[in-house]
Amino acid sequence: MALGTLFVSGVDMFNKRVCAALVALLAGCASNSGVVPIGPDTYMVSRQAATGFSGTGDLKAEAFREANEYGVAQKKVMQVVRTSEAQPPFVLGNYPRAEVQFMCLAPGDPELARPKLRKESDAVIQLRK
Repeated sequence: MALGTLFVSGVDMFNKRVCAALVALLAGCASNSGVVPIGPDTYMVSRQAATGFSGTGDLKAEAFREANEYGVAQKKVMQVVRTSEAQPPFVLGNYPRAEVQFMCLAPGDPELARPKLRKESDAVIQLRK
């Protein structure tokens, strides 16, 4: 085997190791809280992307799915209380993130209703006299 072939093989192996390390690092940055109790019959699920190159739509859908599956496993119905999402620009650690807060209620519970989801205000208005 020629010296040039060994050098190229060594560079290829180095590149593969660097790529594998970067993939593992980025995959480790993605975050999933799982179902977390935050009050009586009330829970929260959050999802965060590993990079800023994905949107919040899939993250929110995954959080809703996990919340619903949790309710089904409890033989209860999921009632959404609140949702929130990270706002762009997705740089410097502000990666796409979605959070769903929900209740697990017994079928027929009077608190079960259509969710009235509203976007939270992202501005504060101060009135000075």
